Amino acid sequence: MRGNLFAVAVDLVVLTVRADQLAVLLIKRAEKPFEGSWALPGGFVGPQEDLPDTAARELVALVGQEPAGHLEQLAGFAGPSRDPRGRVLSVGYLALLPDLADPEPADDRVAAWHPVTEATGLAFDHDRIVAEGVERARAKLEYTTLAASFCPPEFTVTDLRKVYEAVWRTEIDPRNFQRKVTSTDGFLVPTRTLVTGGRGRPPQLFRRGDAVSLYPPMLREPGRR
Repeated sequence: MRGNLFAVAVDLVVLTVRADQLAVLLIKRAEKPFEGSWALPGGFVGPQEDLPDTAARELVALVGQEPAGHLEQLAGFAGPSRDPRGRVLSVGYLALLPDLADPEPADDRVAAWHPVTEATGLAFDHDRIVAEGVERARAKLEYTTLAASFCPPEFTVTDLRKVYEAVWRTEIDPRNFQRKVTSTDGFLVPTRTLVTGGRGRPPQLFRRGDAVSLYPPMLREPGRR
């Protein structure tokens, strides 16, 4: 029945770590509804597209290239009043990326990184989508090696620890962390490169290994957010 038809869209929760803070990429809406409000980037699914195609297309349009990182489907959002223009089913996608340059304005779209702690009062139901994306990322870091998705191709153990601290919003004991990540098979692969120029013993650079899961997991402390 025609009255039950609805549009299908994709909304992207693009997360990175900038200045030791977990940040989300937002756009400022240039048209109604919610003109002038910050919102998640996204778009409607094209007639010849599957959902992952739309998510990948929108991500490339945001960052100017196909980025290295992680992209996965998050959840569906279909509240009847989420879009004042009519019934719209939105499928959220979560992207975890290394820190990128500030996005260039394009097609009258202004995009900027915002600390997730300040990403409130967003258009539509995007506050909820961001919250679910952030919680998914926090949980993923407990059981998988996806924290390395926030890092450049080569990074130090300190760089990786700062990712965990930014996403979990807590402090982690450096020695215990070093022991955990370097003893987990396939998590980190040492390179022959050392970071020079600082005091003391120069830290070694690593790259991400082939492991996808952490066992035993690296659990957050209870009550920390």
